[in-house]
Amino acid sequence: MLPPRPDQKPIVLCADDYALNDSVSQGIVALARRQRLSATSVMTLSPLWERHAPALRELQGGIDVGLHLDWTSEFARQAGWGQPLGTVMWRSFSRRLEANRVRESIERQFDAFETAWQSPPDHVDGHQHIQQFDGLREVLCEVLARRYGHSIQKPWLRISQTHKAGFKGALISWMGANSLTDWAFAQNWPVVSPLLGVYGFEGTTHDYARRMQVWLSAASQLETTALLMCHPALRAESGDAIASARANEFAYLSSDDFVADLNQAHMQLVRGGAHGRPLTHCA
Repeated sequence: MLPPRPDQKPIVLCADDYALNDSVSQGIVALARRQRLSATSVMTLSPLWERHAPALRELQGGIDVGLHLDWTSEFARQAGWGQPLGTVMWRSFSRRLEANRVRESIERQFDAFETAWQSPPDHVDGHQHIQQFDGLREVLCEVLARRYGHSIQKPWLRISQTHKAGFKGALISWMGANSLTDWAFAQNWPVVSPLLGVYGFEGTTHDYARRMQVWLSAASQLETTALLMCHPALRAESGDAIASARANEFAYLSSDDFVADLNQAHMQLVRGGAHGRPLTHCA
């Protein structure tokens, strides 16, 4: 690995939803091979996860591979507990999530990750940011402490404390970012925050490029290492509500324009577990 230049600042670029479908997994692997990503998060409830894990294994140690904790997808509903995001938010706000059921689901997802990956996750985050919701957050912290609390290298946590992301971002942050940060600080648990990359999944590839330029510029002004989430896919697949946005993101991230924008902002992609582990320059 090449060390970052003195004028470069680190940023973690994480592609969410690995194993959602073939196109998402293929797009993430293609970008990771070219070092256009530094992390990805896996939907372990997907029936595709076990089959798609080997494609990531050749990249193990080169990018962070983590658990995308899920309570709202179709996979979670098929597992018997998933519900639409609005319902989960309301049940969280009204403290109506059952701790035993939450614990069972979280343990199942960690087990599925480790079974296919043969190693603990490098990090943990949440599909639609549920990792920090009341009723889910407390149980997740309990499970993390029990499973990995004595590990030398603990899985880092994504704190969805958004930065300059409007009403949607403010709502995401309000759903528990401060509480998860407080727990991590008290436990000396590694985190990456703030979060960039929030938008409504509308627009063209050009629109996404312009958003990325804004996010990279904002990250360059921060004192901490930010996490920028993305949702690329090799192509748009039917049945995916944000399929067009995924294809747009892949088109931009695989382009020379993305490399130019990184360089213009003086940013370096790094893995989240240790901000001193930069990737080599994008190919």
